[in-house]
Amino acid sequence: MRLLRFTVMGLALLLGAGARGQSPTSYPALPSETPEKLVESTHGFDHERRVVQIAMRDGVKLNTVILIPKGAKNAPILLTRTPYNAADLTTHNSSSRLASVLQGYDNATDVIVDGGYIRVIQDIRGKYGSEGDYVMTRPFRGPLNPTPVDHSTDTYDTIDWLVKNLPESNGRVGILGISYDGFLSLAALVHPHPALKAAVPMNPMVDGWRGDDWFHHGAFRQINMPYVYEQVVSRKNEAKWYSTHYDEYDTFLEAGSAGALARQRGLEQSGTWRKVIAHPAYDSFWSQQAMDKLLASAPLTVPTLLVHSLWDAEDIYGAIAVYKALRARPDSAAMASLAFGPWVHGGAIQDGSHIGAIRFRSDTAWDFRQNVLAPFLAAHLKGEAPAQPLPRVTAYETGTGRWQQLDDWPRGCVSGCTTQATRLVLQSQGRLNVGGALSAGATGEDRAFDEYVSDPGKPVPFRSRPIRPSEYDESKGFTWPRWLVDDQREASGRTDVLAYTSEVLTVPLKVAGEPIAHLVASTSGTDSDWVVKLIDVYPPEVAEHPELGGYQLMVSGDIFRGRYRESWAQPKAIKPGEPLAFDFGLPTVNHVFLPGHRIMVQIQSSWFPLYDRNPQTFVENIFDAKPEDYRAATQRVYRSGTRSSTVEIPVVH
Repeated sequence: MRLLRFTVMGLALLLGAGARGQSPTSYPALPSETPEKLVESTHGFDHERRVVQIAMRDGVKLNTVILIPKGAKNAPILLTRTPYNAADLTTHNSSSRLASVLQGYDNATDVIVDGGYIRVIQDIRGKYGSEGDYVMTRPFRGPLNPTPVDHSTDTYDTIDWLVKNLPESNGRVGILGISYDGFLSLAALVHPHPALKAAVPMNPMVDGWRGDDWFHHGAFRQINMPYVYEQVVSRKNEAKWYSTHYDEYDTFLEAGSAGALARQRGLEQSGTWRKVIAHPAYDSFWSQQAMDKLLASAPLTVPTLLVHSLWDAEDIYGAIAVYKALRARPDSAAMASLAFGPWVHGGAIQDGSHIGAIRFRSDTAWDFRQNVLAPFLAAHLKGEAPAQPLPRVTAYETGTGRWQQLDDWPRGCVSGCTTQATRLVLQSQGRLNVGGALSAGATGEDRAFDEYVSDPGKPVPFRSRPIRPSEYDESKGFTWPRWLVDDQREASGRTDVLAYTSEVLTVPLKVAGEPIAHLVASTSGTDSDWVVKLIDVYPPEVAEHPELGGYQLMVSGDIFRGRYRESWAQPKAIKPGEPLAFDFGLPTVNHVFLPGHRIMVQIQSSWFPLYDRNPQTFVENIFDAKPEDYRAATQRVYRSGTRSSTVEIPVVH
């Protein structure tokens, strides 16, 4: 009570002072020591930085950072459009040197800075410094976008402004980008500006359902849910997905379905999420946005170098799909070229000497930038003839560690070789027959099988636990980008994973192209996922690298959701216990299995928490699956007669 009394008295005195005109605000203020507008010094800088707002045809202004080398004349422009903050991407280091400023984002300063390019990075509409509304991978004008603008028109309007307002340029523009930025580079090719002379889409997101960011053959990549939240719900990515477990395996398992976790975290506020859960099948929403289909609908008029990574954990489908689509058009084929290497997502501009424990003979990314990227850009943006003609396909051959220059893909050599579809035949006792005949059942019937129990309560981890978030800072233990080269021994020892291994190879076996899984399998449930992995098993001892002794390196692998066995667009329940064919392609490989190595095929029914769990009970929409829907199922993989399961590989002779 005494405290309350003195508080009231103090308040009365303060009010009284205010009434007498003696408020604290009446005292003079000290002058601010912060200038009203800072004019930053550029003494000693090797470049000029300009930040402009470029108006699009609908009046929306896009924030654009322009970095011009000092003394630039007749210089080509290299543009990247991004949802990832142009200001931040061009201020990685406080330095007067352009190479240092860009380090950490471009990391290809040996090409971009040394090449004298005017570097332009722009926030796409709705993100960071740009105006407008944000839509994830905004659809092109048409049924899914009734507005007059899309990424194609925004790129056109941006290029038009640049060539008219940068007197230091030669009027020639190239566009380059990785992942989402790679998708934006592809978008520039739809009705391109005449000044666009080169495009380099790296690891582009092309088809979100078939095999890139959101689904693989219908199985949802729930590991990307934090991205769908953080990228969409605020303009500047201020909102953060919070952590509840050190091990992401526990986070997703405890929540139940992906839909249940989304509701816990408020993800339904994201318009992207609402679209994803409304379209679990491959309907027109996905097919009309697929960039390979869009680009194949008209002639390609801009020289385009597609860049693919053989161990891309995010967009392993897109670049190869676009290349195949463009090569199928006679009026586009000459404009499309392809390069791929032993890299992770975005690895072509990183250190390419190793991925985790897997080492290569050189810095393969540097090799690519110097011998492919630099001459490609110089030829089309500067008019400089390359020292030697650029091949249509530049391919790194894993296993042997050599670069190849090919006239097309898939091809295993320049000339004098043939490719033959060869079967890896699953046999009893975990044996794998390379190129052999299909085996017959002991009684002449097609009943031989191997089986395991797939329990959604104990799904197979996609990598060794604890599983950390899908982030990129390896100094903090986040190794997500390189998980595809993880040793697969832990999986091969589980009772819910089947493993089939060949005899030790005595001669090299070269595989070039896309393996195809041909499973004949049954489930006691009414829905099922199937994961197939093609693995190179190292010798028991590797003298020069002891840690690779017995290493199981996955060279290709993917998942297939069984409900889409007959139609991607119309899911259908599986008849329990009935052997059915499940056929699906695996990511492209260019690999030599060396003498002393063995080939392994692994089969399982979950890859968690990379992909959401299949309840193994057919429900209309797995995002809405209830806890009681998740049931253990007995899985059988058949391996005799007409029910033989195989993996078809393109072997080069």
